[in-house]
Amino acid sequence: MVGVTNKASVTTAHEAVIEVNEATFERDVLQRSQTTPVVIDFWAPWCGPCRVLGPTLERLAREAGGSWVLAKINVDENPRLAQMFRVQGIPAVKAVYQGKIVDEFTGALPESQVRAWLKRVVPDRNADLLAMAQALEATNPNEAIARYRLILGQDPKNETALFHLGRLLALRGDPEGIVTLKQIPASSSFGSRAIASLPIADLVGAPNEPAEGSEGLYRQAAAAVRAGDYATAIEHLLTIVGRDRSFRDDGARKALLALFALLGDDHPLVGPARRRLANLLF
Repeated sequence: MVGVTNKASVTTAHEAVIEVNEATFERDVLQRSQTTPVVIDFWAPWCGPCRVLGPTLERLAREAGGSWVLAKINVDENPRLAQMFRVQGIPAVKAVYQGKIVDEFTGALPESQVRAWLKRVVPDRNADLLAMAQALEATNPNEAIARYRLILGQDPKNETALFHLGRLLALRGDPEGIVTLKQIPASSSFGSRAIASLPIADLVGAPNEPAEGSEGLYRQAAAAVRAGDYATAIEHLLTIVGRDRSFRDDGARKALLALFALLGDDHPLVGPARRRLANLLF
């Protein structure tokens, strides 16, 4: 093991990116890794691929909000550390947790592959918060919304939290819900559902005042969605589809599909309602 001196490090515990040398290695990597994963980036100023990968790692570390720390080690200035880790080529990236290497790669991987690699090696501290928030959606949606906001404060690109927060807000008729859903990349696992749910804005934005005919049913459906009475909303919308496809340019069908996307196929109302809609259309 590399010897350690009492020389103070210029880094602080809250930093996402730190410079590490032989003098600070034990404290900043080995000791820190007992509680927080440390990703080591072995690099050198003359290394072209290092200049490509380095900024990506640094940005991802800062985005992570402290869930892991990036330790940059200049191999020219710290050859013994490079030798200790058997570095054969650079950039060499190694994840250390509780004093042990848990995974590694060499070369300038594209960001998508780096993100996938990080998901394997960094424990998701938001996983418990997500599970708790999802469990609260049916019984205490206000608390679920608060927890999703907390997660996004730590991880603004958390697609699960974005979708579920957007979903809850959109179903309430809050315009922030649609804005939130639009932040989800189309390539995300929630991308297709987020896009499909956007037409819900027209429904939940319908006025509360009573009206006649299909418009009246549509407004009642909107009020039911905002109140969380999805069964009643579905009944009203199916009635409109069976009666008048031209209403609001097939608006009832579009609203139903958006509602299905927000509720999800595992919701007990969605399967039967889809079959009834299909019977009406075909």
